[in-house]
Amino acid sequence: MGMVVIHHKVNDFASWKPIYDKHAEARKAAGLTKDHVLQSVNDRNAVTVIMDFSDASKAKAFAASANLKAAMKLAGVVGKPAIHILKKVT
Repeated sequence: MGMVVIHHKVNDFASWKPIYDKHAEARKAAGLTKDHVLQSVNDRNAVTVIMDFSDASKAKAFAASANLKAAMKLAGVVGKPAIHILKKVT
């Protein structure tokens, strides 16, 4: 069990969010659950997404996928996102 944490800037949050929402099936297919979308209190276009996963290899494949890159480009992600695949320590 772990989490995927994605930090990125977007051109416009109001334009980004509907495209993020339409990408839900791809996240589900990758085994990602319990997504949280967060905005910086100082910059509404600085977005962090946190999701749970149970299969690290599927989470890594999703993070590296051309599908995710295309969705991010379409949604107006600016620059290179920071994507972290983290495992839970007990």
